[in-house]
Amino acid sequence: MIHPKRQSIFSLFVLLLLGTSATGQPLPSQVPVPSSPDGMVENDGARSGRAAIIATADAFEPLQTLIVARSGNVLIEEGFDGHLPSQPTNIKSASKSILSAMVGIAIDKGLIEGVDQPIADFLSDSFPENPDPRLNEITIGHLLSMQAGLQRTSGGNYGRWIANPNWVSAALAQPFVAEPGTGMLYSTGSSHLLSAILTRVGGRDTMALANEWLSMDGAFRIADWERDPQGIPLGGNQMAVSPKALFAFGELYRNGGEFDGETVVPAAWITQSWTARTNSVFSGERYGYNWFIRNMDGYDCFYAWGYGGQMLYILPELDMTVVITSDTDQPSGRSGYKDDLHAFVEDEIIPFVLDQDTSGDAVRNR
Repeated sequence: MIHPKRQSIFSLFVLLLLGTSATGQPLPSQVPVPSSPDGMVENDGARSGRAAIIATADAFEPLQTLIVARSGNVLIEEGFDGHLPSQPTNIKSASKSILSAMVGIAIDKGLIEGVDQPIADFLSDSFPENPDPRLNEITIGHLLSMQAGLQRTSGGNYGRWIANPNWVSAALAQPFVAEPGTGMLYSTGSSHLLSAILTRVGGRDTMALANEWLSMDGAFRIADWERDPQGIPLGGNQMAVSPKALFAFGELYRNGGEFDGETVVPAAWITQSWTARTNSVFSGERYGYNWFIRNMDGYDCFYAWGYGGQMLYILPELDMTVVITSDTDQPSGRSGYKDDLHAFVEDEIIPFVLDQDTSGDAVRNR
C-alpha cells in the first residue's frame, strides 16, 4: 500500500451518508467539523461536503494541512496529526514559484532587463576556466523554464552538487547535455543561479528581498531558508513558510498580482509565468516560468509542486485556491501520491467548491 493510513474513500462517504461512526454507532448530534473559517453560515449540505473533504484528506497518510478557498472565502482550513496551517513548514520546490515572482518584480523594478538578458551579465565571474561558450547563451528565461541545457543538479545529482564549496560555480560547471532553450531539464541549480542573481542586483539576500517585496502587510513571510556556503538562499528548495502564507501568495496570483489595491507582482508577469514554454519529461505536463500547468475538469490549473506533496493549486476560472502540505520525507512523484492529490482536487474539491457558489457565478453551467 502506498499510504498505510488511507482508507476506502467510498467507505468514508457511506459512513457520512448513514450518519454512523466506524464502530456503527450514531455520530454525535454536533458534527465534529470546525465552523467555516471565515464565519460564513453553512447549510447542512455544505457542512457534510466539508466533512467529506476533511475525511478524505485525513485518510492520506502524508497529508498535514489543507486550505481551500473560492473568491477569497476560506471554505476549509485544517491541520492533521498536530500540524497547523499557521505553522511554518518546508515547502521544498514549491518555493520555485515564489522565486519566479521575485524575478518578475526585479524586472519591473529595472534591476533585471528582462527574460532575454544573458546570465553572463551577472555571473561571468563564476564561470569555470575555459568556459563552454554556450554559457553566454543562457538567459534568465532559460533558468525559469528549466531550459538552460546544463546537466541537472536535482534528483540523483543533488547531493553531489551541494557537497561543493560553491554551489553557484558548481551549477555553472555542469556539462551541457542539451542546447540552451531546448528540452526541459528540471534542476534546482538553475533556480539557485536566479537566487544568486537576485542577491546581486537587489543588494540584499533573496530572503530579505522576498520578505519585503511580497510581505502584503505581513500576510506572507519566509521563516527560514537554507543557504549555500556563501550565504545565498537556496533558490528553489528548503524554504520554510506557513501554509497560510503560501495561501496568501496563491491569492496574490489569483488576484492578478494585486493586494489591497496595490500592485505587488505585475499582472503581465503572471501571464508570462503561466504561459507554457516546455513540457516535463517525467509527466508530460506543461511548464511555464517555475509553474506547472495542467487541465482539471475542463479548467486551467496552475500549480507549484514541492517534494513530498507540497502543493499550491490556482484555478483562475473558478476563483479557486488550494494549499496542501505533506510529510517532506516521503516522495510524491514516483509513489503516485502527487497523482492522488491531483485526483483529490479534480474529483472532490472542485465539485465541492462549485457547490458552494460563494461568488454567485453559475460557473458549473458555463
